[in-house]
Amino acid sequence: MNLGVSEEHEELRASVRRFLADRAPAARVRELMETEDGLDKAVWDQAGQQLGLQGLAIPETYGGAGFTFAEQAIVLEELGAALYTGPYLASAVLAANALLLSDDEGARQDLLPSIASGETIATLAFTEDDGSWDPAAIRTTAVKDGTGWRLDGHKSFVLDGAAAGLVLVVASTEAGLSLFAVESGPNPGTGGGLTRAALPALDQTRKLGRLEFTGVSARLIGSPGDAAAVLGRTLDIGAIALAAEQLGGASRALDMAVEYAKIRHQFGRPIGSFQTIKHRCADLLLEVESLRSAVSYAAAAVVESPEEIPVLASLLKAYASETYFHVAAENIQIHGGIGFTWEHDAHLYFKRAKSSELFLGDGAYHRERLATRIGL
Repeated sequence: MNLGVSEEHEELRASVRRFLADRAPAARVRELMETEDGLDKAVWDQAGQQLGLQGLAIPETYGGAGFTFAEQAIVLEELGAALYTGPYLASAVLAANALLLSDDEGARQDLLPSIASGETIATLAFTEDDGSWDPAAIRTTAVKDGTGWRLDGHKSFVLDGAAAGLVLVVASTEAGLSLFAVESGPNPGTGGGLTRAALPALDQTRKLGRLEFTGVSARLIGSPGDAAAVLGRTLDIGAIALAAEQLGGASRALDMAVEYAKIRHQFGRPIGSFQTIKHRCADLLLEVESLRSAVSYAAAAVVESPEEIPVLASLLKAYASETYFHVAAENIQIHGGIGFTWEHDAHLYFKRAKSSELFLGDGAYHRERLATRIGL
């Protein structure tokens, strides 16, 4: 397995970092936190037109750039470092992979090109009001209606649910769990039996929504009853993608802590010169670099050793969640009182770390899942 960093990868990282620093700085993130969908449409369009980020890991056959998840993981890391508020994880990772993994060539041809270009913002809706990540908890139903299908039920904690013009919904049918597409156009809103509501969240940089379906017309993706396997693999890839995001956030939080330790003086010297702070920062560096190695391996495995994905996904998600949360908390501690204030960005990373820990399942959930998958 190739874990080396190529010159092309470094160029990609530098390009994305420059783009985000210019078009999505911290001040703009704070502005978008106050909006319902967290979306700067102009920046989203530029990300597609200038860098091709939305279609990076989508095959050229479907309008994408034809790169791999290894390249996409680099993008996700930089997005996490910048606390980007746009729907990249929802659209370019979760929704795109659900379609790519489905056995429906027609749906891939019809739906992926506009996702790849960024014209369509898509999301995957599967969690319900109980907050369970277990597919067995899905209660939304779909019934055949002539030549089509109709959905009834609700989905909660839908990532970027307010911004999505295409919602991929996992629902229960007589044949088992099935995947459906609900399109509501480029300017999604309430209508056609679909009602959306934003959910209040501790992390305002991560937008979640609740969707209510009342007799909503939907397109079946694949065959009835075949969504369980698609959903399982999609969520595994999503967990690895989220871990790459968490790595970016943890790395940036560490940089903030080290920089502050260099400039904050007490007793006539930088606090970073005191052994306690130096050792703290060294321990955090070890955690972040260990996570970097784990993310690199898992991203490469998605491309080269897909049979490893189920075990790696849960192992990595549990480790990444705990690492990010610890680094973000230590960043606040090293900053002292100023780190708790609204004006300082340290608390934003702490809140993102917590929301990322819970999204797609916390450490306890993934440890139990890992134990099951390795036969314990």
